[in-house]
Amino acid sequence: MFGFFKKKEEPASDPREEYKKRFPKLQVEYQPEELTILAVTGANGFGGGKTHGEELWTISIGLTAWMEEDSPDIHRGEFVLSTVGDEQLLEVLRRRTRPDFIIKFRGRVSEDGKRLLLLDLPEPGFDPDLKAILEEQKKPVTFWEEGLGTFALNRQVDWFETEVDWLGGQISLVFDAEEDRAEVLQRAKTLLAGAADWDERIRAYAADDLLASANDWAEDEEITREQFIQRMELESIEIRADGSFEFWFADGDMFYGHSIHVSGDMENGPDDAAMEG
Repeated sequence: MFGFFKKKEEPASDPREEYKKRFPKLQVEYQPEELTILAVTGANGFGGGKTHGEELWTISIGLTAWMEEDSPDIHRGEFVLSTVGDEQLLEVLRRRTRPDFIIKFRGRVSEDGKRLLLLDLPEPGFDPDLKAILEEQKKPVTFWEEGLGTFALNRQVDWFETEVDWLGGQISLVFDAEEDRAEVLQRAKTLLAGAADWDERIRAYAADDLLASANDWAEDEEITREQFIQRMELESIEIRADGSFEFWFADGDMFYGHSIHVSGDMENGPDDAAMEG
């Protein structure tokens, strides 16, 4: 396997030993046959994470299509290609495998075909049918809505976004691609029609919840409620079909560059404010 656990300075715990324990446990979740696979990657590259106390990362990337090298059958949908490794392997995989790319690798497949296990370093691959799928998925997805403008799909986060006027300034308006589009757009228009009232309510709620915390962060000044409200800079609103929303503000340096996040719904108003990031 990968060959990245070469001896350097001896660490406090050796990741090679954890690899020997974790990888066999991972393999039992997949069918035993090793295949040469061609696959189309999605909009995001390799990512990784690990739980507390573990040396190794679980490393994965999303795929949109895959096929065995010697088979005409193409599987399309949402798939995950995974392995375990250290940070060095993660960085190598990120360099070798770009988003929206065709790769070739040795792997094993889960019973349902939705998960694949990476057994070696991927390399660039080619198949004319996969190339057609890749070109199709890279095409921009947009639609125009009267009163709101042109929405474009951001494939990395799977939401639609546009720029709208909010009390004389431009902000991002976004919604999840899986939401009921017609309902979301109606909610968005209602929200924008009452922008002045909503802006006042959201800012006041945030000030009531976070002013004391902002003054705890402040070093040489006392921030008044009015100053807090004025220094909030609205950047984006996420709206959902059920009327719930999330407002995101730049903090005006009150929290050293963290965001101010206010959530709630259009029936009951804001119900939570927090400093994020």
